[in-house]
Amino acid sequence: MQLDFTRIGVVGTGAMGRGIAQIAAQAGSTVYLHDSQPGAAEAARDHLHQQWLRMADKGRIDAGQPQLWRDKLVPVASLGELAPCTLVVEAIVERLDAKRELLLQLESIVAPDAVLASNTSSLSITAVAATLARPERVAGFHFFNPVPLMKVVEVVAGLRTGAAVCERLARYARAMGHTPVMAQDTPGFIVNHAGRGYGTEALRIVSEGVADFATVDRILRDQVGFKLGPFELLDLTGLDVSHPVMESIYHQFYDEPRFRPSAIAAQRLAGGLLGRKSGEGFYRYVDGTAQVPPEPAAPVVTEMPPVWVSTRAARRAELYQLLKDLGARIETGTSPSAQALTLVAPLGFDVTTVAVVERLDPARTVGIDMLIDDAATRRRVLATNPATREDMAAAAHALFARDGKAVSVIRDSGGFVTQRVVATIVNIASDICQQRICTPADLETAVTLGLGYPLGPLAMGDRWGPTNILEVLFNMQTVYGDTRYRPSPWLRRRGAIGLSLTHPES
Repeated sequence: MQLDFTRIGVVGTGAMGRGIAQIAAQAGSTVYLHDSQPGAAEAARDHLHQQWLRMADKGRIDAGQPQLWRDKLVPVASLGELAPCTLVVEAIVERLDAKRELLLQLESIVAPDAVLASNTSSLSITAVAATLARPERVAGFHFFNPVPLMKVVEVVAGLRTGAAVCERLARYARAMGHTPVMAQDTPGFIVNHAGRGYGTEALRIVSEGVADFATVDRILRDQVGFKLGPFELLDLTGLDVSHPVMESIYHQFYDEPRFRPSAIAAQRLAGGLLGRKSGEGFYRYVDGTAQVPPEPAAPVVTEMPPVWVSTRAARRAELYQLLKDLGARIETGTSPSAQALTLVAPLGFDVTTVAVVERLDPARTVGIDMLIDDAATRRRVLATNPATREDMAAAAHALFARDGKAVSVIRDSGGFVTQRVVATIVNIASDICQQRICTPADLETAVTLGLGYPLGPLAMGDRWGPTNILEVLFNMQTVYGDTRYRPSPWLRRRGAIGLSLTHPES
């Protein structure tokens, strides 16, 4: 593939700057490295050379390649030496004043048609370019760490960015072996914006006392298929990184309730419980291994009560078949007997609300999350209400664990755990499309590559049903009275007419 940029500059040689320089050199560009710290550019070149030598030793690249790529890296002591570059990417400290000052200097050094790109993850490209004489040549070029492994890059257009600039950057990203996604200049761009639902909703669940950190992680790994639970992920990233991003995006969207941060995260950050890097976060770490509390064993119940299923239960036919497969004694009357364990399977509502509305005895009522087909999950989730008797909770737990599948029992929650987290993710993604921040296709690509979700958020909505997701959101808004759960118009309209969430706007 022909290179759009044969000579580029990289300013800032931390991990991100080194990563950008690495893939640019490997693509065939000559890379001019500059850092304000004396000797840092040379150290970055040596670091990359050693990395390439290790790759050659392992047979992953040809033996002569490390020297060829090293020769593509040119440390320079002054910004003036970047004059030959047709693209300069800044990867310096995440401060608006520093980035503006740097780009002002670069504007007077490079050619008038050279592109100036910022690797910012949280600052407005429009604001970064605002003081330049030619803001149309400035764009966001946001890579993710580690750059060689994270194969997505956000190409971000500020209000005055020329379309040709973004097209050239996208072509160059492909030449470097990365997948570009095109984004408008809004807080968090695509990936950090779309990722707000996972951690913030999980934190909200814990803050309500619904379940502990380990239980929430188990549920979202085993029911949905996330590689890491939200608290494992926050510990890996570090709260010193994650929580400020939560706060920044929340405030940049003028305190939008969908992005509301958590006092739990703020308190842990203040206490230095950052995650793996500090040895303790949401988990304690010993020799790098998380100390996860053991999962409660299923209770032994000698005499199982009969089971009655609500007529309004989600996936009622599937739930009946599951109960038959588990050997339950099923009641089929219009109402439960005085001895029956009563099962409800709401979408979005809590068990308490369902018991009251359906005039069921709350002491014998237990909920089960049936948003996702039981055959597609590795865990079942039950919820009690404040009045559920211990013997009924134990009977439900024992029954649903009969075939060896893991069971989690949580306290009452509108939307259990999976429903509320998935619905929040789908809703935020839908609103990104509604705001025309990016196309549905680029959103799905950005999230699957940038966040490693098992499905893109719109595909999640399609798989488990836009109408079901809407029902979860409407009912959660009723339970909590919080506009956080108001459905996006994109989701509401597509759910109403049965249109796929990934279908582009006409």
